[in-house]
Amino acid sequence: MDNQSSHDSMMGGMASEETRTLKSTTAPGPANTGGSRDSVAAPEEGPAVPATRAWAARLVVVGIVLSALNLRPAITSLGALLEEVRDGLGMSGSVAGLLTSVPPLCFAVFGVMAPRLARRFGAAAVVCAGMVAITAGLLIRPYTGSTAGFLAASALALMGIAVSNVLMPVIVKRWFPDRVGSMTGLYSMALALGTAAAAAVTVPVTEALGGSWQSGLTVWAGLAAAAVLPWIPLVRDRAAAPAEREAAQGVSGHVHARVDGAGPVRQVHARVEPPTLRITRSRTAWALAVFFGLQATAAYITMGWMAQIFRDAGVSAGTAGLLLAVTMVMGVPLAFVIPRVATRLRHQGPIVIALGACGLAGYAGLYLAPAEGAWAWAVLLGVSNCAFPLALTMVGMRARSGAGVAQLSAFAQSTGYLISIPGPLLVGVLYQHSGGWGLPIALMVGLMVPQMAVGVLAGRDRTVEDEAAR
Repeated sequence: MDNQSSHDSMMGGMASEETRTLKSTTAPGPANTGGSRDSVAAPEEGPAVPATRAWAARLVVVGIVLSALNLRPAITSLGALLEEVRDGLGMSGSVAGLLTSVPPLCFAVFGVMAPRLARRFGAAAVVCAGMVAITAGLLIRPYTGSTAGFLAASALALMGIAVSNVLMPVIVKRWFPDRVGSMTGLYSMALALGTAAAAAVTVPVTEALGGSWQSGLTVWAGLAAAAVLPWIPLVRDRAAAPAEREAAQGVSGHVHARVDGAGPVRQVHARVEPPTLRITRSRTAWALAVFFGLQATAAYITMGWMAQIFRDAGVSAGTAGLLLAVTMVMGVPLAFVIPRVATRLRHQGPIVIALGACGLAGYAGLYLAPAEGAWAWAVLLGVSNCAFPLALTMVGMRARSGAGVAQLSAFAQSTGYLISIPGPLLVGVLYQHSGGWGLPIALMVGLMVPQMAVGVLAGRDRTVEDEAAR
């Protein structure tokens, strides 16, 4: 998997990565010969990789999993108790409808900030701060007592989610460059699990806590607080923090240079900061951004409206909720499998087509026989929604460096979430004015076709660095 190899030095103890980094910093020509006074020492002369990086890598894995678990409960827990929240705050129907578009809006606006913050403070520090913001927002918003305060506290939590969304692929690429597929799968699986769990257990937990919707929403702050802990040692580790900043900047590793013929070898920290990519020149970046936006549109429409489609077809409210949970749970195993398969292919287009075909079949079923084949349609749409982990995997594969992944992740996610904002609102408008689900389902089908087309383009074996340079 050449397109996954990283040109940054590993902070974790991977000797092969250290060797590649050292070789990449050597200058061509006679200066690299063994007799030169300024020659770069052979890799075997460099110091051994510190053993402390092993525990750091384990902490990163724990941090990735816990952080991913917290990237959707702020949204899906609110959806489960939206009626109670509306009654408690006196929230109008229009404002409640606006809440469905606030998450992608916040993801687009705040996600742009993530690469700049990572360059200054380090990716681990920014993700840690993001988990703190999620914790604070979830603690504050149930007790603000007003709609404006509730929205502001929700925006704080969503800001933490937005920057973490963007930087997760960067951290995966930095720490696990040879395991992008498996680590992205683990992250995506944890994200899907957190999404499904919040939707499934928020109401029972609320009832167990006395029926207070404030308590039912606040309980998720505990999970967010737990996600802060693994990142704290990484932020405080003075050896790891600069390397994290270098990962975000695209800085190469240590160069071991001889400063005189008789003296010892001393380390020179060579900083090679390539200019910022003109990411908008890359067709692959645009294709990936549109693909990300269209799959997010489909996901938000499914989460927001699928249960209502089933209920209008005569399915009971409880069964409709279970069908929605099945759709979201499908992402747990598939989010681990799909990235691993994707990284073994030079072109991810076949996976895009397969997922899109499942979506088209599910939409056709919702139109023709929504109640009779409800479980089958729920499964098919759950499979289709696994375009999200595929998109994240392609972000890691379509850039060579940590800096490239950071820029591509920010661009694709911010642009994509902006694209996804109108979709759920438009479905609601069509449903209200047509009095049925024919037009909304036709819209879903109409969006799936271009999603498949741009997904095939994004899946080509290209890198944004090459395209931006051309």
